[in-house]
Amino acid sequence: MNTVPAVDASRLPQLLRAMPKAELHMHIEGSLEPELIFALAQRNQIPLAYDSVEALRAAYAFTDLQSFLDIYYAGASVLLHEQDFYDMARAYLDRAVADNVVHTEIFFDPQTHTERGVAMETVINGLYRACRDAQIEQGISSSLILSFLRHLSEESALQTLDAALPLRDRFIGVGLDSSELGNPPEKFTRVFERCKQLGLRLVAHAGEEGPPAYIWGALDVLNVERIDHGVQSEQDALLMQRLVKEQIPLTVCPLSNLKLCVIKDLADHNLPRLLAAGLKVMINSDDPAYFGGYVNENYTQLFAATGMGAPEAYQLARNSLEASFASQAQKQEWIARLDEVFREYAAA
Repeated sequence: MNTVPAVDASRLPQLLRAMPKAELHMHIEGSLEPELIFALAQRNQIPLAYDSVEALRAAYAFTDLQSFLDIYYAGASVLLHEQDFYDMARAYLDRAVADNVVHTEIFFDPQTHTERGVAMETVINGLYRACRDAQIEQGISSSLILSFLRHLSEESALQTLDAALPLRDRFIGVGLDSSELGNPPEKFTRVFERCKQLGLRLVAHAGEEGPPAYIWGALDVLNVERIDHGVQSEQDALLMQRLVKEQIPLTVCPLSNLKLCVIKDLADHNLPRLLAAGLKVMINSDDPAYFGGYVNENYTQLFAATGMGAPEAYQLARNSLEASFASQAQKQEWIARLDEVFREYAAA
């Protein structure tokens, strides 16, 4: 679609919800709603530090990435059995379907679970079965990306990869997440080299709280295909030029940036500037249970705060579909559906 048709501003929130989109930056453990945490804690007889769903939700007042991670890992402690991982993933996939997400590439953190004695097979098989069932029953396409925890050692990452390789057919790539500052991409050079040799797709968190140098490192040392977050790239003009020239996708998460104090106000978010500069940015939810919204809430709140319109909505949705690791034929099918939705809203 060369020219995005004009859509009445009053219909924009509805269009944002209705348009097909991909979600490429979502941590499955970060979709654990307090209600499910309590249900799983009860099922698995695990005591929690909070006496009610309300008390747990009230604790979601974060000052930075680390304060979030502390409660995030505590929440994940209720996940013990394959069915727990299945139930968590199906709950997210149900929400994604409701948000008209046609494809999602889901991060999971095996080290969060294997360090507690949960088997790798338990984690991957529960998630994979949920993805397979959701595709059959609801038509949503999904893939799994194994993420290494950067606050742990590269040796731990290598051991995690070895443990996961017998289930290689159940995940498509690897990522790098957790505490960014003080854990540069270069720390994981060997494990990413090995993953590249194995033909896995490569992504990494960089430039959320960390400097632009971490984005350079992720690209040049880890050879990643996508940058997760990347909002600090604006500090480096040369990096911005490269990101535009090479059309390297940035999976931006607005409500996460707000909740973790990367920005003070959604109205000040730099995504509109990055998009206008020609970067291949898109909107994602990151850890939706903790940050106050799934992907459609990220779209609607950011658009309301910044005044972006239908042309930006189209470009963001299209970017998300194009940046996915799905087949070219599948992407074209989704983009055709996106074009159709925009024509429908323009005609109404």
